[in-house]
Amino acid sequence: MNETGLQLVLSIVFVLVVILIWFMIAYQFVLTVAGFFHTRRSSREKREVDGMRFDWPDVAVLIPAHNEGIVIRHTLDAMLAFDYPADRYEILVVNDGSSDETGVIVKEFAERDRRIRLIDVKPGEGGKGKSRALNIGLSHTDAGLIAVYDADNTPEPSALRHLVAQLLLHPELGACIGKFRTVNRNRNLLTRFINVETLSFQSIVQAGRWKLFGVSTLPGTNYVIRRPLLDHLGGWDESAITEDSEMSIRIYMEGFRIKPIPYAVTHEQEPETWKVWFRQRTRWVRGNNYVATKFVRQIPRFKDKLLAVEVLYLLSLYYVFFIAILASDVLFLASVLKLAAIPLPGPYTAVWLLAFLLFIMEILLALAYDREDSFGKIGLIVLAYFTYCQLWILVVAKALWLDLVRRETQTWVKTLRFERRPAEE
Repeated sequence: MNETGLQLVLSIVFVLVVILIWFMIAYQFVLTVAGFFHTRRSSREKREVDGMRFDWPDVAVLIPAHNEGIVIRHTLDAMLAFDYPADRYEILVVNDGSSDETGVIVKEFAERDRRIRLIDVKPGEGGKGKSRALNIGLSHTDAGLIAVYDADNTPEPSALRHLVAQLLLHPELGACIGKFRTVNRNRNLLTRFINVETLSFQSIVQAGRWKLFGVSTLPGTNYVIRRPLLDHLGGWDESAITEDSEMSIRIYMEGFRIKPIPYAVTHEQEPETWKVWFRQRTRWVRGNNYVATKFVRQIPRFKDKLLAVEVLYLLSLYYVFFIAILASDVLFLASVLKLAAIPLPGPYTAVWLLAFLLFIMEILLALAYDREDSFGKIGLIVLAYFTYCQLWILVVAKALWLDLVRRETQTWVKTLRFERRPAEE
């Protein structure tokens, strides 16, 4: 290819990348505004629900636990503090092949409070993934509603009650999800980045899509789902290492909805080292690869075409972000190093600057919903863009390499827990 042809190709790619990134940012801005209205409506909704009386149904709280001795005490203390009728809920801890003191601790709690039950997975059958542990727990209860919490979670007392109330009020809902907050957000720079990421995702992607399209997806924790629906779906897919996203698609395919309830809050621990973070995020992307492969051909069969588009966007989000960031980085470096020049005229500096400012404004607005916006957060967001966001390129690339090139079997990778500080308790 001669120099003129190369410049033409670069110009076309550059324009396409600009369009792609601006589409993502503009779409996220719309979702951010929609998320604001959902949050404001939820504040009124909470007051309305708190003034209602319900005939509370039986709920089984499932907690998969694999070597969770370092955090399980805090979790069980929080579960016993639910302001839900004590005779209407039970806590089933599935001791999934733990080699630490998890089982001993849970047994101690169970001897003091009948609401807690310890379910030991048979020797040699543990550690095979969260989905399997959840299915084992499901087989030990007849409750009509199933709540799921990770073993590091400390939900607020009202969380379970608020989630169940929405299922009682809205039969079209298959599940309700709460909000999760980062309990160790002030531990180091990484946890501060993660806190910004998780709050933004929930306030923009989850709340915004619900307000506009009636769509949100299950997180791995702090949600309640109808037992008959679970039975109809055959429980959790034990081949899925991100069982939450996989289950979400099947719920929508059955015609049910998943509603986010931002005032049903739990506090969870996030990775405190980059190694743990990288392994966890790689598992997320590999899990998404599995879900995308499983469902992408079924999307055209969705009766709700708008929902089908949203599901497709959800499944492709990692890859769209990966392509856009990677392409923009390559073109930026090529221009700086004068390896290539973009002859296409236009106010590109202003366009990129405006897009970056809009990105910062979206994140700040999302953080404001949880009163975590501050002047200092601006510097954190800027730093995150040039560091944390760029690392997702490596995460997605690693996941694609393992799945598409090496074709390694997807296996569950437990996220390492850390000791909690007194201020986090």
